[in-house]
Amino acid sequence: MQRKSFLATLGTLLAGSVGPRAAAAFVPDEEEAPVRRPPFLKPGDTIAITSPAGAITEVELQPALQQIRSWGYRVRLGSSIGKKDFSFGGTDDERCLDLQQLLDDPSVNAILCARGGYGAVRIVDGLSWSGFKRHPKWVIGFSDITVLHSHIHRQCRIATIHSKMCNSFPDDWAAAEPVQRDTVLSIRDALAGKPLSYRVPAFERNRPGTAAGVLVGGNLRTLENLAGTPSDIDTKGKILFVEDTGEYPYSVDRMFQNLHRSGKLCGLGGLIVGGFRMKPDDPGEEFGRDLYDIVLQRIGPVDYPVGFNFPVGHQRANFALRCGLRHRLTVDAAGTTLTDSL
Repeated sequence: MQRKSFLATLGTLLAGSVGPRAAAAFVPDEEEAPVRRPPFLKPGDTIAITSPAGAITEVELQPALQQIRSWGYRVRLGSSIGKKDFSFGGTDDERCLDLQQLLDDPSVNAILCARGGYGAVRIVDGLSWSGFKRHPKWVIGFSDITVLHSHIHRQCRIATIHSKMCNSFPDDWAAAEPVQRDTVLSIRDALAGKPLSYRVPAFERNRPGTAAGVLVGGNLRTLENLAGTPSDIDTKGKILFVEDTGEYPYSVDRMFQNLHRSGKLCGLGGLIVGGFRMKPDDPGEEFGRDLYDIVLQRIGPVDYPVGFNFPVGHQRANFALRCGLRHRLTVDAAGTTLTDSL
């Protein structure tokens, strides 16, 4: 980018960037606009890598870079890679500027977030999405990147990919467990436009049923924190998936209480519960309920399907999902099946 153009972009960002833009409070949609799907990638296309949350070095990215290039794609490193502001991948302004430039660059076909952690919510209101809306591209990641998935769904109506990020690519591809390789390859398949379908073994506490609807969701704590903001999502008629890690059982219960009280569990098309790596109760402070108790007690006698133990979340079995697109969910005696409809 030429110096004059760079300074103009920087000036625009810093003028209102990481301070919040004027935005209306969340109001549930009566009728949402259709979600657009970014173009699928072809050999020679460019995947850019950025750190909108935690810091990461170029050395740590090498396994991911090698794998992405083996798929036939070019790789571009954003300016936030290698930067560090305490735990963040650079200052808020630096991370915001990096992501903004990648969103606006028509030569970039997809943006893969390097890692999660915390930080995306600090910059999301400083981003301009006008160029991204004109030329959609895939934004990829999970965990803290749920901020971007939710905001893009709510404000841009563009599909995104919920999946592993660069820090989850195995260091030694040949020695990696099959599930590690399969989950990484699911990112390749999602970008290339291949159909995605996942089947999970039957579980006695599932709720049977069939649903068709737009897939939304992500990290439960992050979804809770976005409630009432311009990044909040309407779940009516949709298939909601949730996952989380490092939370006590009572805290997970509190988050499901929030989903209930904010209306997000009412009128769902279906519910998918992914990986939940919960902390053990403190001695003498036992909550007395496991994940399945928490979910089923909170949703009550609903008529939509509920599938537990889905391979998404902070675990090795974390497969790619194309958020914002229509999916079909079937929960029956054979297990849980989720298939997207391109």
